[in-house]
Amino acid sequence: MDRDQALAIVHEHIANPALVHHMLAVEAAMRSYAADFGGDPDEWGLAGLLHDFDWEIHPTLEHHPQDGAPILRARDVPETLVRCILSHAEHTGVPRTTPMEKALYACDEITGLITATALVRPSRSLHDLTARSVRKKWGDIRFAAAVDRHEIERAAADLGVELWAHVERVIAAMRTIAPQLGLDGTRAS
Repeated sequence: MDRDQALAIVHEHIANPALVHHMLAVEAAMRSYAADFGGDPDEWGLAGLLHDFDWEIHPTLEHHPQDGAPILRARDVPETLVRCILSHAEHTGVPRTTPMEKALYACDEITGLITATALVRPSRSLHDLTARSVRKKWGDIRFAAAVDRHEIERAAADLGVELWAHVERVIAAMRTIAPQLGLDGTRAS
């Protein structure tokens, strides 16, 4: 499985550009963490890229991501990636035992909060966004209300990283693809 094949799966199943951007953001964060844990950046990136590929066809916890797993297996996605994707959702009961699985869980939810914070800035850019800016929005439960802050805290701890260092790390990873995410300031309001 290579990135082009994974991206084809994403584009086959996802029409919403914001969801594609989310998966690209998680891919970038996963690639960033891979080397720290002795992982293959390409493999870790694929887990991030594919983790929500089935959300539009299975938009409920009763079906996502478990009903997507057979689709991935039919496309010859390696079982380590399928298991990793299954483990990113608490309700599947698949425990996170590997660093890659823990990183996917840690990178998933935080990318949403980072994106939301960047989008309300005048620059609409990741290039001037800091963990401090995200921290200011953290306590406002009405801001990005769907983002589970407790999950983010648990996930960072499980990965063994300090929360705000994790936020800074994910911002830096997302900056590397800011134009693809529409967060490079070119669409500033």
